[in-house]
Amino acid sequence: MDPRILELCREDSRFAYEAYEFVSEAVTFTQGRLGRAPADRGDDGDDRHVSGAELLNGACELAVREFGMMAPVVFKQWGLKTTDHIGEIVFKLIKVKLLSKSDRDDPVDFSDLFDLHEALRNGFELTLRDTAKKGDR
Repeated sequence: MDPRILELCREDSRFAYEAYEFVSEAVTFTQGRLGRAPADRGDDGDDRHVSGAELLNGACELAVREFGMMAPVVFKQWGLKTTDHIGEIVFKLIKVKLLSKSDRDDPVDFSDLFDLHEALRNGFELTLRDTAKKGDR
């Protein structure tokens, strides 16, 4: 456990420790998805930058990939109810130097961009391939 995240949790108990870890992972996931991972682009931080909207979309994609239909429940358990909450966590992680920011980053970038839980529900699509066949039960 990272003591910096533990301190953030003590300062603001609305968000679970796992929410901070997940948002940090979502940054890395989004950078990779967009071809901006450190290994892909060198060490220039500006080349790796992701916008608030890009991060929110990446976080939803990662959550659905990791938690499937349970993603909205997991987010609710962690205290993540709005896109603003993810932005708050991003800026708290910046404050303790677990993430970096560019001059153009602003908490408003995360402000009420979409209904987070609706996006998580819509991100999971059950197809016939996902259902058990009669003989598989």
